[in-house]
Amino acid sequence: MTIAKHVLSALGALALLVAGWPALAQEKFPAHPVTMVVPFPPGGVADQTGRPLAAAMEKVLKQPVIVSNKVGAGGAVGMAAAANAKPDGYTILMALSSISIIPEADKLFDRKPAYQMDQLAPIALISSDPTVLVVPAEMPWKTVADFVADAKKRPGEISFSSSGLYGTLHMAMEMFAHGAGIKLRHVPFNGAGPAMTALLGGHVNALASGPGVVIPQIKAGKLRALAGWGDKRLPVLPDVPTFKELGFKDVEFYIWSGVFVPAATPAEVRKTLRETVKQAVASAEFKDAMTKLETPIAYLDAPEFKKFWDKDAAMLAAAVKKVGRIEEKK
Repeated sequence: MTIAKHVLSALGALALLVAGWPALAQEKFPAHPVTMVVPFPPGGVADQTGRPLAAAMEKVLKQPVIVSNKVGAGGAVGMAAAANAKPDGYTILMALSSISIIPEADKLFDRKPAYQMDQLAPIALISSDPTVLVVPAEMPWKTVADFVADAKKRPGEISFSSSGLYGTLHMAMEMFAHGAGIKLRHVPFNGAGPAMTALLGGHVNALASGPGVVIPQIKAGKLRALAGWGDKRLPVLPDVPTFKELGFKDVEFYIWSGVFVPAATPAEVRKTLRETVKQAVASAEFKDAMTKLETPIAYLDAPEFKKFWDKDAAMLAAAVKKVGRIEEKK
């Protein structure tokens, strides 16, 4: 009987110890590597921005920040993976403006959204650049007027590549085509890198892209820029007019990049990540990387980024409705 009491007492103490393990095991964030989901393949804005940012964040966090390219469905696969990840700060997302487009496009097709925007919480805006319309240098079009005139003569024959159906590069071109009253042939890929490869390989005739991706090719004489989707000309392309200058209304589009986490991530962890990204963006290492890409840093902390995101999302939702339902050709 005495032995039994001792055993029960020992078991009770062990139960209390086990019950207390979660509290003892609560680690100060981060206690192990962080994964940065990039929903596009290498070669595009998200990957080009995400990799140097991850490297700079590692130095602040004292933990590895591993870039994971989860591609597919114009970025929806990776963004959904991040939105549905465990909200503990160990999964972060490097997203582009298409984060706001995909749920709206899903509505057009009456399908269950891959994710909802309220599943994700903003940490920081990193960059915000207008897209640029480029064509191979050997093409005859010297201006947007040349391009539009030819497209009107040959409806559906001039092709363009993109990062996927309703992705950033696709939406920019559809806004232009809609404003110009022309019909182009869309050839989707799973990211900006493959879309650029298709253009340089002569498989398509045009591309809307972030400046950082196309400027090296423009400087090398392989591509010609016809116009930009911004509200003013890019300093790096001072001779390239904006669509607004050319009389196109509502043809304005920016490829911005920003960091997000699952919305239920604890406030203290989010605060740590915000401070980490702020320090990383201010580092000489990251600034040098962005300078080489000729992409200006447009850092906004979470509260300001949320306002920016809300405004941009409303504009993109209206654009998606205007463009309407587009079926992907098999």
